[in-house]
This record gives sequence, C-alpha cells and structure tokens, in this order.
Amino acid sequence: MVEVEDTYCEAFSGIYTRIIVTAKYKHLLEKAVYSATALPSTVFGESEAGVERWLSPKETPDGRVGAIIQIWVPKTKRFMDVLLREMGKRIRQGILVVPTTRVFNACEGEKIDVEVNVGRCGDGYEWFEERWGREVIVVPIMFGEFVIERYIGYAEGVAGGNIWYFCESEESALEVGERAVEALKDVDGVITPFDVCSAGSKPETKFPEIGPTTNHPYCPSLKGKIPDSKVPEGVKAIPEIVINGVSLEAVKEAMKVCIEVGMNVDGVVKISAGNYGGKLGKYKIYLRELIQFD
Repeated sequence: MVEVEDTYCEAFSGIYTRIIVTAKYKHLLEKAVYSATALPSTVFGESEAGVERWLSPKETPDGRVGAIIQIWVPKTKRFMDVLLREMGKRIRQGILVVPTTRVFNACEGEKIDVEVNVGRCGDGYEWFEERWGREVIVVPIMFGEFVIERYIGYAEGVAGGNIWYFCESEESALEVGERAVEALKDVDGVITPFDVCSAGSKPETKFPEIGPTTNHPYCPSLKGKIPDSKVPEGVKAIPEIVINGVSLEAVKEAMKVCIEVGMNVDGVVKISAGNYGGKLGKYKIYLRELIQFD
C-alpha cells in the first residue's frame, strides 16, 4: 500500500483563456499547439499554457482536427494587460505562423476583442466576416489567410494544484508521471503546464533576481549533505504534476486521479504535495479528503 501523506497542496487564483486551435493536418496542429503552450513562466509575471484535450473534426467549428488549450496569467490588478500581451504573443508567434491554423473561442465569461493584439498582424489589411456561425477576423498572410474568432473569453480559475510522487528510481518516477499526465486527458477543464515536472521550487530563494530556485529539502542528491533533508531512505526521484483548472472542483478531481494512478505503480513509496505554509495561495486541498480509505 502506497502511503498518502496527511498534507495538503496549496493552490491559488489565476486568470485563464480557453481556445480551440484547428489545422488542416495533425502534424501542423501539433506544431502550433506545442509552440503556443511551451515555456511556463507565470512566476515571472508572464504566462503558462497547456493542452486540455485533442478534438476530432466532429468537435471543431470548422470540421478539422483541433485541440483545446488554456493560457493562464497571474491574478493581479494588471491581469488584463498581461493577458492581452501574453495571449497575443502565444497566438501570434506559436499559432499564426503555422500554415492552415485557425483559432476559436472556447471560454464562457467576459470577452476580449483580439483585433488589437492579434488582428492587427494584418497591418490594417485585415477584415471581419461571419464564418461557421462566428464573427471572425481574417488576417492576410503570405501562406493565404489566418482566421481567428474576434471575441475570446476569459475567466478566473484555480492554478497550482499539485501532486508529488516519492519514487525508488528515475524509471518509476517517469512511469508514474507519464501515466498521470495521460490519465488527466480524461478530466475536463484541466491542464498540466509542466507535464512531468522534474524541478519543484520554493518561495524562499538566495537569488531572487532569477526567480524560484530548487526545493532543496526534497532533492535526493542532497540527502546526507544538508541537515534539513526531507527525502526518505531509498527515494531517488520526486516528480511533480502541476495542475491548473477552470474550477476548484476540476483541480480536486485531477488530483484524485493522480493519487489513484500513483497507488498502482511499482516503485512509488509515498504520495504527497507541495505547500508553503499559506504563503502561496488561498486554496488548501487536503489529499486524504480526495480519496476513500478502508
């Protein structure tokens, strides 16, 4: 029986937008989606993103292969400025430049007019139309045209949910992490911006100019070298699964799935989560409340 530590993960509020990306062919879709969701950087006041799920042609507005992705920014007083900048950057540089791509809204709530931060890539030659029952911006590009729905929604969600797996080897750590990420594809409304994250961080750092640094008490290679190591004997790797979701309930469901996965992988000796004594966020999600014990 794998131990589930009696602890909680500490999550926080964030602002997300949710869009559908489509393309003519799967390999072009994957290129656009992976480019637009790369490099999580909310800790620097920027953004992070991830794939929620892949879509069949029957599930997209234009009848082509697609994917739902989420783009997240920190909830601050200036979140709208950050969201406009970061969403625009990821769409312009990750999606628009990939041949045949289109973007559609998939988020309820308040709406952003993306004519300003994406449409103007047409340098004033862009125009508005109704296609597929939606108001879109048509941006002329050298390959033909890029089409994006004019109004994209945004809403408040919960970011930073997480699960830690204490593992006996790198192999078991990769296996459980990859299984968890795969299982979360069946949970609506969540993304894993880091997928299997190999480097959990902590709020305190000796070098604030570079951002978060390594969570040293949980580094297996430091066991026996530092007095405050919290790595159990025999543990060689501790992967983290970070979860953002459209609601607290979605994040809890995703964490529950991660726990269930971890309890069925050889080499996992303990399941835990990261919390920082209330310094990070207002949500405390207790692991043992997520799963039934005999």
